Amino acid sequence: MIKNRIIVAYENKIEKNPFLTIHLRNCINAALSEQQVPVPVEINVLVTDNQGIRVINNAYRQIDRETDVLSFPMFEFKPGELPEDLSGYLDEETGLLPLGDMAISLEKAKEQAKEFGHSVKRETGYLTIHSVLHLLGYDHVDEGEMKQQMRAREEIIAGKLGLTR
Repeated sequence: MIKNRIIVAYENKIEKNPFLTIHLRNCINAALSEQQVPVPVEINVLVTDNQGIRVINNAYRQIDRETDVLSFPMFEFKPGELPEDLSGYLDEETGLLPLGDMAISLEKAKEQAKEFGHSVKRETGYLTIHSVLHLLGYDHVDEGEMKQQMRAREEIIAGKLGLTR
């Protein structure tokens, strides 16, 4: 069994929540498994509020507003096509593939769950899966084929976790 290192940190008004931490880790592991990532990875997750994610969004994307999730991939992979030989990507000290970082606004996730009429668990799970796919090279810059491909992968993974709409 692949042992991934998933570090979840909380900041600002967001209190550490062991149930949310387990949920986020389960979603990450499910997405990695479904995408058939063959090596153990490291992903850092920051759970913050709207103000915290707004600061990050402004600092890294020059967009001065809150958002639901931000992804910071370490590498540029093709969606659904990891290189056959990942040895050159692995951290020499840990042997892990450092996929990157994500930040989730729990405050925004709660707002969107209410807006879309589903649970906060479903919304945080969806955002986490969405972010993992970004770390693996998926994107949705327009309404084209790549966005459809990404949405289809998200729904398959969420469905396997019982996170249906």
